[in-house]
Amino acid sequence: MSTSDPSGNEQEGGDKPSFDKPPQAGTPSGAPSDPPGTPPPPPPPGESPYGTPPGYGAPYGAPPGAPGTPHGSPYGAAPPPPATGPYAESGTGPVPGMPPLATWPNRIIAKVLDFAMMEALAVVVSLPFSDLGRQNGWIGPIWLGYAFFLVYEGLMLSRDGQTVGKKLFHLRVAMLIDGSTPTPNAGWIRSATFVLPAVICCGGLWWPVDGFFGVFDKPYRQCIHDKAAKTVVISTA
Repeated sequence: MSTSDPSGNEQEGGDKPSFDKPPQAGTPSGAPSDPPGTPPPPPPPGESPYGTPPGYGAPYGAPPGAPGTPHGSPYGAAPPPPATGPYAESGTGPVPGMPPLATWPNRIIAKVLDFAMMEALAVVVSLPFSDLGRQNGWIGPIWLGYAFFLVYEGLMLSRDGQTVGKKLFHLRVAMLIDGSTPTPNAGWIRSATFVLPAVICCGGLWWPVDGFFGVFDKPYRQCIHDKAAKTVVISTA
């Protein structure tokens, strides 16, 4: 007697393997799966179709604060721009968090002290080579003092924004944009703008012009050499 099923179907437990596909991961039981060749769904607006590699921030063109963007920018937060306001009158710093601007008496005394130090050093160095008893014997030490001051101030400002005179009077030269230590370029530009015009063409007339420019400058009290270097003098007391 035949034991085969008249319907043609194998009985349960037969030897033929089943070719039914197992349910895909994440597909609820009984839910139809996507047929082969179905393209993936499009990415949400503002996201890259290739995903975001670790450490690369948000996709190009994503708005600030998008997922994967530290502090709203893949490059870190930019320094805040200088605020506006009458700082000369209010005594507040040029940018938020910066100490107040330095006063003119302290700035003038500190500058005179630094220059006198360099001239004294130039006289000592020139003694073996100059006859200081004659009037024209002082020309060499004076010019050498200018050179000493140029190098001295350029190096000191590029290091920490302070010369000896500025340290004694609690002053510091800072970059106007963020209050940081002057860059080497800014330090040397500031020093050269103060010294070279006096040496080349204007003699001692240049320094009063340079200084009075800062007295009337608003709101940062910048002398011409500060304007050239984009610096400002602040108080550290």
